[in-house]
Amino acid sequence: MPLRFFLIEDDAVVRKMLEKIITENELGEVVGQAEDGLDVSADQLYSVDVVLIDLLMPGRDGIQTMKKLKEEGFTGQFVMISQVENKEMVGQAYLHGVDTYIQKPINRHEVVAVLKRVAEHISISHSLDSIRQLLKTLDQANTPPSSLHQNEQTQLEQQAQHLLLLLGIAGEAGASDLLLIMRWLAEREKQGQTIHELPALKELYTELVQQTLDLHHDESTIQKEVRAMEQRIRRIVLQAFTHLSSLGLTDYTNPTFEHFAPRLFDFAEIRKRMKELEAGEKTTKCRINVRKFLTAFYMEIKK
Repeated sequence: MPLRFFLIEDDAVVRKMLEKIITENELGEVVGQAEDGLDVSADQLYSVDVVLIDLLMPGRDGIQTMKKLKEEGFTGQFVMISQVENKEMVGQAYLHGVDTYIQKPINRHEVVAVLKRVAEHISISHSLDSIRQLLKTLDQANTPPSSLHQNEQTQLEQQAQHLLLLLGIAGEAGASDLLLIMRWLAEREKQGQTIHELPALKELYTELVQQTLDLHHDESTIQKEVRAMEQRIRRIVLQAFTHLSSLGLTDYTNPTFEHFAPRLFDFAEIRKRMKELEAGEKTTKCRINVRKFLTAFYMEIKK
């Protein structure tokens, strides 16, 4: 999957240079920009893999911005961009979450090399996450709940995988989280509980995290994993939303668009996103109901 970048840099010329380098070298796409850390919140970064961020900015500097975004739940990578040579400041940046560093003035070859390394790191991390999740799933499958027959579970997951492919999100990191939620819903339905009204999403994520983590993990670790799951789910839902909108923009009679767009999302919001895409807007101001998506996704794979 192509990487999605967000630029936080007060120099418009530098932002333009970085976007050009990223685009021309096919490193991914720049999905948003801001000239100061004050202008950015984690809500804007649901679809972002990497934030390229200036160390020194007039409103909120790079270190303060990283701390704020991490506290709000952003789990992507940070690449610092600055001409500062003070080793102590650079060291502080690494301590607060910078994954790597690009020195100003901008050098095309350095930017390409650094971002390729970051892409490789993200790819490896996603692979390891998938392996860990698979091992957890296999472990749970060895002791399945008596109320959920194995062949029903297999059929459910096959249907879910098929729908993930149709929605263009099978390769997203949140796919394994989505499957966990589907299994949770199936088990609750087997116990006679209604699935039309999900609990508060944070409660749901917390329960799932507690099921997959060892008992010795402390509360701070659990909450960190809950925020990471929330981020992944929001991102995968946003990707499905954009994918369906793109299908509709290309062909309004596309059967996947016609069937799933009004069922998984508010169709008025889909229409707004189609207009955004038509105007070339990479980010969205549309409102997305994650709970509706999760419930509707489950109903679709149960058919």
